Amino acid sequence: MKNLMSFKDKSSFTSDIPASIVVFLVALPLCMGIAIASGVPPARGLITGIVGGIVVSAVSGSPLLVSGPAAGLAVIVAEIVQQYGLEMVGPILILAGSIQFLAGVFKLGQLFRAMSPAVIYGMLAGIGILIFASQFHVMLDDKPRTHGLDNLVAIPSAIHEAIYPTSGSVHHIAALLGLTTLIVIILWDKYKPRSLKLLPGALISVIVSTIIATVYKLPVSYVDVPANLLETIQLPRLGSLPGLFHAPILLDAIAIAFIASAESLLSAVAVDRLHTGPRTDFDRELAAQGFGNMICGLLGALPMTGVIARSSVNVEAGAKTRFSGMLHGVWLLLLVIAAPFLLRMIPTSSLAAILVFTGYKLIEVEHIRQLKKYGRMPLVIFFATLIGIVTTDLLTGVLIGIILTAMTLIYKISILNIQVVKHDNDQQIDIYLQGAATFVRLPQLAKTLEKVPPGSELHIHLDKLAYIDHSCLDLLSMWAKQQQQMGSTLDVQWDGLVDRNRKPFSVERSQF
Repeated sequence: MKNLMSFKDKSSFTSDIPASIVVFLVALPLCMGIAIASGVPPARGLITGIVGGIVVSAVSGSPLLVSGPAAGLAVIVAEIVQQYGLEMVGPILILAGSIQFLAGVFKLGQLFRAMSPAVIYGMLAGIGILIFASQFHVMLDDKPRTHGLDNLVAIPSAIHEAIYPTSGSVHHIAALLGLTTLIVIILWDKYKPRSLKLLPGALISVIVSTIIATVYKLPVSYVDVPANLLETIQLPRLGSLPGLFHAPILLDAIAIAFIASAESLLSAVAVDRLHTGPRTDFDRELAAQGFGNMICGLLGALPMTGVIARSSVNVEAGAKTRFSGMLHGVWLLLLVIAAPFLLRMIPTSSLAAILVFTGYKLIEVEHIRQLKKYGRMPLVIFFATLIGIVTTDLLTGVLIGIILTAMTLIYKISILNIQVVKHDNDQQIDIYLQGAATFVRLPQLAKTLEKVPPGSELHIHLDKLAYIDHSCLDLLSMWAKQQQQMGSTLDVQWDGLVDRNRKPFSVERSQF
């Protein structure tokens, strides 16, 4: 109720309405472009944008986060369409949305944020390469190949076809429109007037390309949007629901839920840094995203996430409440209902060029520089995730990154440094343990202790240990008793050790 009451604040209205128009202008070309990249009709991307605006913004846990179709999920949706057909996108999305919704209800929002930056950056870069490669062919009015590597390998021949077109080919015309789109985006972002700084380069480039294509009546492919939006809606068939219980389809649903949740919550974190208003309720945001995806699944639309590009524009344009995000969905709906003919004038190659640029931007060299500061292993995880996604599929690549991260963590928490220092003709021996004494290092510890001669004055330094488990405690206890029986004296120092158990063996500090 408090959020609804805030809509009555006049200052919020005057700030949110202009911001919503700017977000609408940013979202319009991206909704259609991501739909094309996903292998579905452009109108389905618009439906997702409408639901993300009107529905999800109203119940979101992050008031200024804007939701809609995301480039990060285009790859996996395209694979679903190729393998199972367009009719299975809706049921799979309903299942993915249900997983997200339940995760939010059971307060798992924070867990979805627990992802290594190396995996996230590698995932984004891998997705960027796949989007770049597939949409490069669409930009030339050609069909993308079924696999990411095939798209990459075929780029040189596609360029050759655009430069030296065969008889009847329009690849060169589409290529010129795509190139024009890219040039306008780059120049606009670099030299745009301050008074127009909030207008997105993607929209300006689409307008320029559309005018050129319309004036010269170019024989290229155009966006196919139905006159009636209801014609696009595809309700799930009852016969398709049993297929959801097949393992590959379940994995696809889990992958969509996981990636959409991670991207949404990471975007929410980024948005919180951009404003001083209410902070994100991550569990509520996760449930809202799940609810929105269930609705999109029922309508046969694309999956959605919270998107940082649109959200940052929303904040920069002066939005104060969730009303801005809701209004941007209203503007999308009104445009599709009142003027679908305007959308049908847009060349497909222009939208594909926007996605080519988006894919390129996802490959952030700065991320590599940041990871390099933390050592070699984060870079290994980054490139392993990236290569795994490009050569296999999105889910496999992410799993490779997660497994490598887990193995790195296990290795780091199992490092145990043991130093033995002998004094006074081997009568006094200091044993220093540093790191984590776990069962993984039990053989190493046992081997070192076995070499200690009996009848010595022993000083055991445990104060530098970060952790010691029961197996190592038990080994030390048995070894200490044996040493005492053989005439050794022990002094144990454990100050600073965070010990969750009782002291492993009873030895007085003053005993020599």
